[in-house]
Amino acid sequence: MIGGMNTLSIAQSPPSSRPTATRTVGDLLREWRQRRRMSQLLLATEADISTRHLSFVESGRALPSREMVMHLAERLDVPLRARNALLVAAGYAPLFRERPLSDPQLAAVREAVEMVLKGHEPYPALAIDRHWTIVATNNALAPLLSGASPELLKPPVNALRLSLHPQGIAASIVNWHAWREHVLARLQRQVDVSGDDTLRALRDELAAYPAPADADAATPDDASLNQIAVPLRLRTPLGVLSFFSTTTVFGTPVDVTLSELAIEAFFPADQQTAAALREFAERQRG
Repeated sequence: MIGGMNTLSIAQSPPSSRPTATRTVGDLLREWRQRRRMSQLLLATEADISTRHLSFVESGRALPSREMVMHLAERLDVPLRARNALLVAAGYAPLFRERPLSDPQLAAVREAVEMVLKGHEPYPALAIDRHWTIVATNNALAPLLSGASPELLKPPVNALRLSLHPQGIAASIVNWHAWREHVLARLQRQVDVSGDDTLRALRDELAAYPAPADADAATPDDASLNQIAVPLRLRTPLGVLSFFSTTTVFGTPVDVTLSELAIEAFFPADQQTAAALREFAERQRG
């Protein structure tokens, strides 16, 4: 339920990369090396192996051991999901489990997420998966979504689509041009790092959305919050609210689902916003 604490459950997401059935582990390693803009010499040096051996692995002339696959993946900062794909391509079993958040073994994780979201009130916060699907929110998010179409609020809800879609809250965003630029740039960085085709498609979809009819021209002041961060300035039933956001992830995860979970927390960028949200929370408590 958007606007209240919804059940923590990650919707099934499409694969994050192209099928690997006909691709060798060398092909995949070369792709990740190039994505990280590393030469064979640099990766070999950081991995403390010979350039010749790395070349043989990438060309398929040598099959890396399971330990070598993991060693190179660590040097390349490959996501856990993709590390499993590398292992499978090399003929080994996946190492990292992927469990739904409803799994009893992740009960402590669910509790931690709920504590963080609830503890952030009266300010809004939401938990998202790797494709920006909202998996949980706190009660303070409701005023921000008042202008969105009910259709866009039916699960699974994509947070970025909701913010820029013409039937979402786009028309309520005061600094739409700056916020759109920020969202697309952030999404592009994620695509560059992950190579995720679903994120790439989402980026293209968002980039094609038209500007709201009453969107003001971009101004230099839109681009910064005291030259620190891009704010989200939003027209709401509580007035114009202004936020900056932070992202929290779990440290050293060994579960794929956990490694892809993040919490987006919004903080008031001015006293007016802070006061309005505190007053709203007090009214909700009755």
